Amino acid sequence: MRFKRGKRAQVTIFIILAIVIVAAVVLFFSLRGTVQKQTLPAFVEPVENSFLSCLEQDVETGIAFLEINGGNLEQIDFEPGSKYMPFSSHLNFLGNEIPYWFYMSSNNLPRENIPSLESMENQLEKYVEENIKSCGLEDFYDENYDISKGLVQADVFIRDNEVEVDLNMNLAISKEEESYIIKDHNIVVKSKLGSLYKDALEIYDQEQNTLFLENFGVDVLRLYAPVDGVELKCSPMTWNADEVFSDVKEALEINTFALNTAGDKKDYFAVENSLKNNARFIYSQDWPSTFEVAPNEGSLLIAKPVGNQPGLGILGFCYVTYHHVYNLAYPTLVQVYSEDEIFQFPTAIVIRGNVPREALQEEDISVQEPYDVCKDKLASTEINIYDYNFIPVVADVSYECFGSRCDLGTTSEQGYLYADIPQCVNGNLIVDGEGFKNTKVLYSSVYNGSSTIILDKEFERPVSIYIDGKLYSGEAIISFLSQDSVQTLSYPSNKNVDLSEGTYEIQVQVYKNSSLNFASTTREQCVEIPSSGIGGLFGATKEECFEINVPEQLISTVLAGGGVSSFHFSENTLINSEEVALEIGALSVPKTIDELQKNYISLESKTIGVSLR
Repeated sequence: MRFKRGKRAQVTIFIILAIVIVAAVVLFFSLRGTVQKQTLPAFVEPVENSFLSCLEQDVETGIAFLEINGGNLEQIDFEPGSKYMPFSSHLNFLGNEIPYWFYMSSNNLPRENIPSLESMENQLEKYVEENIKSCGLEDFYDENYDISKGLVQADVFIRDNEVEVDLNMNLAISKEEESYIIKDHNIVVKSKLGSLYKDALEIYDQEQNTLFLENFGVDVLRLYAPVDGVELKCSPMTWNADEVFSDVKEALEINTFALNTAGDKKDYFAVENSLKNNARFIYSQDWPSTFEVAPNEGSLLIAKPVGNQPGLGILGFCYVTYHHVYNLAYPTLVQVYSEDEIFQFPTAIVIRGNVPREALQEEDISVQEPYDVCKDKLASTEINIYDYNFIPVVADVSYECFGSRCDLGTTSEQGYLYADIPQCVNGNLIVDGEGFKNTKVLYSSVYNGSSTIILDKEFERPVSIYIDGKLYSGEAIISFLSQDSVQTLSYPSNKNVDLSEGTYEIQVQVYKNSSLNFASTTREQCVEIPSSGIGGLFGATKEECFEINVPEQLISTVLAGGGVSSFHFSENTLINSEEVALEIGALSVPKTIDELQKNYISLESKTIGVSLR
């Protein structure tokens, strides 16, 4: 029985000791800051307060840098963009280079650079450790203080609404006969860095999972650009691609800024989420972006009518159908904010073939980057560039091989360039000189070599149309076709053409106003179809008829002139001329669909006069 009582007494003692230890630990942590402040000597307090003020300023500055740089204090390696993808690894916003959280590399591979909360804490720790050493306490030296600083170690804890910093550093303070050492320094800075970061991460995940920014971009594209459609008319529809892109960019800038996370869920511009803070989205027309469209004829988008061509008179009407495919790549800056604190990061928006890119998969990021031929320039070349009078030309030179384009440099005033070049068979030297036609020359660079390139001067000249000797100011479409280029002008709004020495085929179609009104009609059309049953197997046919309903149609413009000619432009004649004059014979303005077809037939046999004035 004694043995059992003794065991019960031991257990009771252990329980009491455990309670005492826990209470002591809780008391220590709850009173740690208070005890330290109470035990500081009076001559030390002003120094420590000044030091803590320094520490607080450093922390606040570090927080600000983290927020405006997408959670990055350390420099991220810069990766340039290319003509295929305009994004570098950083977005310049108001002079500040912000690393992208997501972008497409120059060779069209997805890249992610999202800092974790732990990495942000580590970066802020290093920032504090580097900057606290320069905390100025010189004012105390005039009061006979002697102050020295020891080694620094910081611990940072980022929470939703505050950032805590524990700094371990011996701060030795002496004044006259007194001395004291403070080892631990602690501050808490009010900041929503943690909360803003979490919301930014939620928006980023939402974008990668749903591509809501890309889908929004597709909506803008379809509203402000000709994507697809059908219209009843007999003249071509034309758009200037540069003007279309300008309209799309302006619309993206305005409408992207209208997106919000605090609006009514029924609002089209409201982005649904569970953020604790507000967010906005920014796109600027001045930021690097790529806008491509196909099919195109130079800078024009042209949709030609159907129904007025020879053999299609049976239709009894004309219509224009168009379908253009766009590729867009542009940045969007996401800002999550609360009062005067803003956390921001850029992300790339990519639309291909009128639809958003595929949602990012984890394995996409780990794809091994293909070999970049531009990194290993193992051969060398000497390049000399002249015009036709053997006058040296200053020009930019690049080399294209295996889908990569490598910049080689710019020729000197003597037209000479010595450059290292990647080794490649049947690559292309590409030369771009101001005032000269862009030139591509086949060049193999397996061994060291040289190349002499003659550039054609390029002349911008206005084009005028004359019908029966009188200047024409109505609508027309003019095409200049050479061996390696096609330029199409929408006359008279676009009258300038770039010409260099060479032979061009010139095509002109002149359109005039018309008031052709085709009433709605119904006609019967009969066709031969295979007979049913056994007879059909042996080629027997039967006639089947059906009705074609043609709606009423008003034709406002019709083909009324034009022709085709081939003309050789020499450099001397281009130098001594100021205008390209096209002389065209008039065609009768058609009054029926049959007459309209006859005009198209006549167009192929008519020639136009070409002269330089």
